[in-house]
Amino acid sequence: MIQRREFWVILLLTIVTCGIYYYIYLYQVTKDLNTMAGNDDKFTDPAMVVVLSIVTCGIYSWWWYYQMGNRMQNMGMANNVRVEENGTTYLLWLLLGSFVCGIGPLIGLYLFIKNFNNLAFAYNSSLTQM
Repeated sequence: MIQRREFWVILLLTIVTCGIYYYIYLYQVTKDLNTMAGNDDKFTDPAMVVVLSIVTCGIYSWWWYYQMGNRMQNMGMANNVRVEENGTTYLLWLLLGSFVCGIGPLIGLYLFIKNFNNLAFAYNSSLTQM
């Protein structure tokens, strides 16, 4: 089963651990998205996501949100789950939203987690129906 994520818990743990938990979050979510997607030929190595995010000082994570946002929207369409935002939406919130008192990335993260949880609920429901 895929674990549900809570925005406030992720934000609080990231602040308390001085950003270290954010990389744990990236690893776990990447692993869970690979599991939910099954064999969609878009496997993403979770360890590589963390390494590239650290090496590029977080810039790679913007690309990751773009890629995973599009992947989640495709999974939503395939599984009849409503996912309104795509990768471009997350990227715009992360980049341009930073100019709105720095709150834009938080909104982007919130939307991402909301859609992730919707997909996780559908995936977990499909497992229990088997």
